[in-house]
Amino acid sequence: MSLRHYIFLKDVFFFALSAFGGPQAHFAMMFDIFVRKRRYLSEQELIELNALCQILPGPTSTQTITAIGFRLGGPNLAYLTLLVWVLPGVTFMTCAAIAIHLLEQHNISLEFTKYIRPIAVGFVAFAAYRISFKVIHSKISLFLMVVAAVVSFFIRTPYVFPALLLAAGCVTAFDYKKHPKQEKDPFQVNWSNFLLWAGVLITAAVLGGLTNSLPVRLFENFYRNGSLIFGGGQVLVPLLYTEFVEFKRYLTSEEFLTGYGIAQSLPGPTFSFAAYIGAMSMQNGGISRQLLGAFVAAAGIFLPGTFLIFFVIRFWNRLKQYRPVKASLDGINAASAGLVIGAAILLFEPIQNTPVNIGCILVTFGLLLLTKVPSAVIVLVGLLAGWLF
Repeated sequence: MSLRHYIFLKDVFFFALSAFGGPQAHFAMMFDIFVRKRRYLSEQELIELNALCQILPGPTSTQTITAIGFRLGGPNLAYLTLLVWVLPGVTFMTCAAIAIHLLEQHNISLEFTKYIRPIAVGFVAFAAYRISFKVIHSKISLFLMVVAAVVSFFIRTPYVFPALLLAAGCVTAFDYKKHPKQEKDPFQVNWSNFLLWAGVLITAAVLGGLTNSLPVRLFENFYRNGSLIFGGGQVLVPLLYTEFVEFKRYLTSEEFLTGYGIAQSLPGPTFSFAAYIGAMSMQNGGISRQLLGAFVAAAGIFLPGTFLIFFVIRFWNRLKQYRPVKASLDGINAASAGLVIGAAILLFEPIQNTPVNIGCILVTFGLLLLTKVPSAVIVLVGLLAGWLF
């Protein structure tokens, strides 16, 4: 690698330690660091890369920064970029899972986290508001959002989420005529990374079924979810809650909400929450098993988006000329907003319906909506209040 590549990886590591606030805030920081200060790419190139990653399944910020690495140094630099970007968040969430399990083992109450649970619901509620405010621009989008919220709340199976996203995309794809026509250039598709993505998905599913190995099944679960998530980490929450808390019962609702609240206070990708879920899913096998669970979960959640961005980036400029592709995104985004609304209601169910908990949710929502108080500060205040009261 060249000196420029090493400097880029150093910038990525700094970005991973300071990028609070989710994809929207991450994009602003990317512009400041990678465009204005370092000039790794132009403003227009960054905007186009970010737009591409927003329509692909997987973590938007992770795919965008990986794509920048791909443009600068090809696949090798891109994979190193991915590793440097996710390592701090994944490491911290793994340590959090181990710490919580050790506290439970020694009968140390997690009551000090009691305010984190409603705070986490407030985070999800605000995410639902922010996403719906951005993507709902028509009656059909509003209808699809409501349908997705209602169906995901009442039909609690992991398989309903991808079905809703695909169905919503198909509905709005028929309304392609509202998008202007563009000249279409012929293009050839290099299928190698798509076949790699599909091959890993099929192999993990077959091995999980044949061996019934928990680490293999965890990898397959997260790889499948990472292959089907549109809309970032907020949309990931209802899928993980339904699959790992309600469906498989690998961890309790309290453990899930505590981990999600901690994840909201950290910089870096929201998807690092998967490492916490993986570690908690294997908490009965000791620390070594928890480390294995965190590793397979993190690999499973981050690899699909990486493979897909490598696949699509080569022909994206030509693909986006097709109007049905653009139109389908309206439905996918609307359904994503509905899934987050359903998640906010779903996550509230196991919390006691007390004035204090409702107040925590409303105060969290209000602070996020009306002020610039960082999520980390809200979580730390919640933890402090838990210790004091």
